[in-house]
Amino acid sequence: MMGAANSTQERAQQAAPGKPASLTRHATSHTASHGAESDVVTREKKKKASKFATLRKKLTRVRRHSRSLDYSKVVRELTASWSIRDLSSLVEEYEASITLKELATAANLARPPARSLRRDLSTLFDYKYCTDVDLIYHGACFPSHRALLSVRCPFFREILAKYPEYGAQVPIKVKTPGVDVAMFAALLRYLYTDDLCTTVQRLAQVEVLSRLVDEFGMPSPLEQDLRTLLETGDYCDAVLVFTSDCDLHDSQCDMAGSFHSTKQELCCHKAVLAARSPFFRNLLLRRARSGEEITERTLQAPTRIVLDESVIPRQYARVLLHAVYLDSIDLSCIVRGSTSMCSLSEVQAMVAGKGHMTHADEAMEIYQIGQFLDFPVLSQGCEDIISDSINLENLTSILGWSSEAHGSKWVHRQAIHFLREEFLQIAHSPILFDLSKEYLIQALRSDFLQAGEIDVLTAVLKWGEHQLIRRMEEREPNLLSHTAHSVSKKGVKKRDLNDVELRDVLVDLLPLVRMDHVIPANNDVLSNAIKRGLVSTPPSHMMADETHGLQGCAWIRGKNSGMYVKPRLFMPYYEEMKALLEEQLSQGQESEPSRIRTIHMSSIPDTLYMVDERQCPLSPYPPGNYISTSTATVDIIAGTIPVPDRNTLLLMTQREHELQQSSLVLKAYSTPYLDKRAITLQLQLRIVREFGLPDSTVEVLQNGQFYYPEDLQFVHLERHYPRTATPRSHRRLASPVKHSSSTPISPTHSYSPVENEASACSDSILNEMMPDIAMATASINQISLQEQDLELDLGDGNGHHGTLYI
Repeated sequence: MMGAANSTQERAQQAAPGKPASLTRHATSHTASHGAESDVVTREKKKKASKFATLRKKLTRVRRHSRSLDYSKVVRELTASWSIRDLSSLVEEYEASITLKELATAANLARPPARSLRRDLSTLFDYKYCTDVDLIYHGACFPSHRALLSVRCPFFREILAKYPEYGAQVPIKVKTPGVDVAMFAALLRYLYTDDLCTTVQRLAQVEVLSRLVDEFGMPSPLEQDLRTLLETGDYCDAVLVFTSDCDLHDSQCDMAGSFHSTKQELCCHKAVLAARSPFFRNLLLRRARSGEEITERTLQAPTRIVLDESVIPRQYARVLLHAVYLDSIDLSCIVRGSTSMCSLSEVQAMVAGKGHMTHADEAMEIYQIGQFLDFPVLSQGCEDIISDSINLENLTSILGWSSEAHGSKWVHRQAIHFLREEFLQIAHSPILFDLSKEYLIQALRSDFLQAGEIDVLTAVLKWGEHQLIRRMEEREPNLLSHTAHSVSKKGVKKRDLNDVELRDVLVDLLPLVRMDHVIPANNDVLSNAIKRGLVSTPPSHMMADETHGLQGCAWIRGKNSGMYVKPRLFMPYYEEMKALLEEQLSQGQESEPSRIRTIHMSSIPDTLYMVDERQCPLSPYPPGNYISTSTATVDIIAGTIPVPDRNTLLLMTQREHELQQSSLVLKAYSTPYLDKRAITLQLQLRIVREFGLPDSTVEVLQNGQFYYPEDLQFVHLERHYPRTATPRSHRRLASPVKHSSSTPISPTHSYSPVENEASACSDSILNEMMPDIAMATASINQISLQEQDLELDLGDGNGHHGTLYI
């Protein structure tokens, strides 16, 4: 040690000659301390560098997983050897899918129209529910409602104030000449609905109406007057009272002087409640028939409507009344600061681990109230709130709630639509692992899933591996939990997963991945899945020589029908292919691009083995919403399919003919790549949903003649498609065989989507999809030869004539 110090001192003296020894010793100590500090700084830098390197790796890994595929590059690689005709064919296929998606979106958004405030008040005026005063005009009696007339018209407010008793007969004298009984009734209807009907326009003269305004006064808008009734409570004749077991306990404690009752009473009007909700209407009519209303009139007390808070929580009472009077949902009316101790919402929030309920959670509870009260305005307003609030965080909860028996099927369709549209984002988030297999199946079966097949395959594999890890953790003995041997403690590597068990987990999902459309074709995800035995049948382009260009056969209809698979409408693919087509056409790669004519291939397959569920979409469930056969069995005897009455079915048929004339449907019928049966199915789904019927009622709409065989309107009812400019390649050379409509349906037969699909194909569709030789072998004895002159189009611009014997 001394030797080392001396050597250091000597080196310091040599480095600094002529300096004092003290200074030299100071320099020596400073040099040693500086060396120690430099070592410390070096070690700290190494630590920080290692930390930054680790963080950089993590960030790089996150970016690598979150970075989307270069869809433009893979599309250009796929179509590098394609002709303009092939590219144009695929672009038209995508455009046809866009049209069908618009029809499917309209069907998913369809629901019965909610009764408006004006319509309900018009019904109230017609049926005279809960009237409390009689107006006598020219010997005619008009049972009316004091609150509505008083708040709407100063003339009636003054007169009715002179007759305060219940059921008073009030004589009405009008100074304005020319007002007969019909005119007076039309004016009363105007006060109820704020609408001038055609009868008023027909009976009244303009000068008579102007003079009546001077005598009766100009009423305010209907919404403003009803808001006045709601906020002031003027002329109220009913109160809503909310009680529960907690209130009973509070009232008992109140007698002991310990607690005060928490009952809440809200003023309202029987006329408005009876007009808006059948529940309140039947309740008030039952009370009137039982004689309870006579006692209330004697005591001049308002009618007390007692509501159980376990069904209708009191914190939502003002939201309910706001919707009843104003036709709108305002969640700010919820009394959040003083919720009941017995509120079910608080219990559910505590169980779910939520600090507070979101607007979507509150709308779900209010939706149940609207369903209970048979008040569609409230229910549909809550549906809109829930649908607008769907995001990644609450997607699984909304899907779970809407799939329950008490949930909203309309919201479920919107949640599934969100799942399809945001699938790429969901696939890169932990939400993917919370999705059940049922929801994934619904998404993967859709032709409108917004993801490339490589993204779909990656997401399916990630989901399956996570489910397998869950299974392994559940199989682990509790004794080993949180120990060194615990699966949850040390984690599971991919190499530790059992590929055979993983294949069993994904047995229902992997067939839904369209492997022939996985691009780029040489990606590692698909290759590893094949090596692991997860994908039993490799894509067609992997089983053939790449020089043959067979990968395009799976994308283009008619190029090789045995390999063709309908491509999903993934918008980045469509936009890139459309841009590529325009680019090639602008460059003039063909000698005469104006003469290039795309051969439109029909959706009718060439052989029987190609008749599958995608090419025969006759299930009453829309694309992307298929369910398994075991859960979709429809038993006509059990009444699972609600058969509408004759008039309703006629209205539904008229609505179908009306929709067939719309511009969107006419465009769809004229699109060569669209099957008319798929278009009709979307129209029928939209119609049955507009009428508030389940999707299975499509079967009744398709076969009305079987449900009403005695009605000639349905027996001779044929489904007509609008005449469109169909390409000649789509025209059939032989007319389809007409089947008798008198074939009965066995009443003991159980229907499922698959069975219904098969039966429908066998009657009116399979004959159109069969090859001509198959039809000939089936009915060779019934063929009658006829001679027909046909004009043939061979594509050379010249007309050719030939003779066809059929």
